[in-house]
Amino acid sequence: MATQKTAEPRVGGVALRSLPKVSLHDHLDGGLRPQTVIELAEGTDLALPASDAEALGEWFAAQADSGSLVEYLKTFEITIGVMQTREGLTRVAREFVEDLAADGVVYGEVRWAPEQHLDGGLTPEEAVEAVQEGIEQGEDLAEDAGMSIRVGQILCGMRQSDRVREIAELAVAFRQEGVVGFDIAGPEDGFPASRHRAAFDYLAGEFLPVTVHAGEAAGIASIRSALLDGRALRLGHGVAIARDVDVVSREGEEVLVQFGDLARWVRDREIPLELSPSSNLQTGAIAHWGTQIEDHPFDLLYQLGFCVTVNVDNRLMSRTSLTRELAILAAAFDYDLDDIEQFQLNAAAAAFLPVEQREELIDLITDGFAKRSRRR
Repeated sequence: MATQKTAEPRVGGVALRSLPKVSLHDHLDGGLRPQTVIELAEGTDLALPASDAEALGEWFAAQADSGSLVEYLKTFEITIGVMQTREGLTRVAREFVEDLAADGVVYGEVRWAPEQHLDGGLTPEEAVEAVQEGIEQGEDLAEDAGMSIRVGQILCGMRQSDRVREIAELAVAFRQEGVVGFDIAGPEDGFPASRHRAAFDYLAGEFLPVTVHAGEAAGIASIRSALLDGRALRLGHGVAIARDVDVVSREGEEVLVQFGDLARWVRDREIPLELSPSSNLQTGAIAHWGTQIEDHPFDLLYQLGFCVTVNVDNRLMSRTSLTRELAILAAAFDYDLDDIEQFQLNAAAAAFLPVEQREELIDLITDGFAKRSRRR
């Protein structure tokens, strides 16, 4: 039987994949190709739940669609398991960049936790070098294919471990060799940023940009700690900030709201929210509002003036891409090309880049959207 081709997602007659995009929240160990997982697992004692790429991809998606961040994170035991050698890390990073470029991403930040990739004997420094080698190979291959992309590393400390300060120092040591920022990841509930205040103090003293996973599996207290203890310049997900906004009344398209102090601060300071629609649905991050994409507070936050960005979180687990996430939002909230462009401009302005390079990125996006729009 012939396989039916899926229509290319379009908004206003323009193919979303052709538009220049910025990806800020994208995990390396959540972006593997299923076939790569299978090939890297060969010769190891890692047992896979499926032996062909399509079935394995379906397994990851099914397991991740649990409504629980804790259960969602268990799928990473397999991907991390095949990323324990220099060759494995380099290959995964190279393909990661190639896949971003094929999706129209012109700037991306890839986050990962070096401490989780040392079982094969690598040092943290060697792991970072291996990932950087793969990133540069991917950038070169993209350029050879007529595409332009730049990717920076965000090193993650695991918030439940005692190595956060060590990884913070590693990030600073490699800031001139591909690392653009720092994050803490892992189980959010019960492990606030305040547990690692000393590490964040150190990063602040070194002026290294920080984003913090917050407001995904825990409430607004998690966001407060990310801002006060972590000095976060961006919020990883940050969905829970909508719980500090009280919708007083709705009349047609008119919505009267009352802001809590934290929500007003995040909005007024334009602190970027790294929202990931499909992932937020899978992990139960939007359970307070409902169980469908239409229930996601993304549109409420956007209409209220929050600095929203669109991200994939984990492409393998959500079987998604940035193009798909944008298409999902456009369908759910009737967004047009101007809205899609605004999300990219928000992300470009929030990138952990020098201001001159952010301005160049903004110009690249503006020009790219203008050219595609004229071709409609």
